[in-house]
Amino acid sequence: MPAQGKSLAMEKRPSVSDLLDIMAQLRHPDTGCPWDVEQDFKSIAPYTIEEAYEVADAIARGDMPSLKDELGDLLFQAVFHARMAEEQKLFDFGDVVEAVCRKMIRRHPHVFADAVIRDSDAQTESWEAIKAKERADKKAADSGHSAPSILDDVPTALPALKRAEKLQKRAARVGFDWPDATPVFDKIREELDELEAEVKAGATPQRVEDELGDLLFAVVNLARKVNVEPGSALRQTNLKFERRFHFIEGMLAEQGKMPQDATLDEMETLWQRAKTEAVK
Repeated sequence: MPAQGKSLAMEKRPSVSDLLDIMAQLRHPDTGCPWDVEQDFKSIAPYTIEEAYEVADAIARGDMPSLKDELGDLLFQAVFHARMAEEQKLFDFGDVVEAVCRKMIRRHPHVFADAVIRDSDAQTESWEAIKAKERADKKAADSGHSAPSILDDVPTALPALKRAEKLQKRAARVGFDWPDATPVFDKIREELDELEAEVKAGATPQRVEDELGDLLFAVVNLARKVNVEPGSALRQTNLKFERRFHFIEGMLAEQGKMPQDATLDEMETLWQRAKTEAVK
């Protein structure tokens, strides 16, 4: 480890070891960064989630230089958590690497053992079966008996769309699923009608929220049935909305106006123009 409080020489290409040393210096109780020293697992978790989103954003924008930087930031988050765990004598970064290596080998028996898997769909089935066994084994070890739920270990902190998708996929593995997309369209119409009825009846916010949640859950089901990742679809639509609204702002600016100076009809006309002029 480098001397406390001294900068690391970057004469050669830095390695993961250098990153671990930097993290150790940042967390040193006497000479480290006060902000870094004050952090714990809970306070850092939101930053970890934020960095994962920034990775996804760089990918969505096709910005490879930014992707390189964002992946580094995400790696730093893993190093940060591992360092805090090491300080508490729970585990260290080497244990993290060992655990993920063992997991990847265990979950790819067709690559690292003699199993034969015919295609990516079969690989997905195999992966999920192995994960299910791991969950059952963990449940048995923790509680002393083997009675896991198929929905165990779907993290509550996941984004709601992703968690809905994961819950549905877990239930589908035991046959609780529609055979295809057709009945899902009917379910969406049913949920939309129920939501509309509650709104028109002046229902409480809680009732409206409940019906809206049912509608969103059904839409996630449809996305799953047509092989679309719902979060990705919504991110792309968000970006499309931004581009088209920027077009509206630009057209209004040419008229000496800002959006708040225009009528809804004027903005709607420009929105339709943005669509026809291929502002995708």
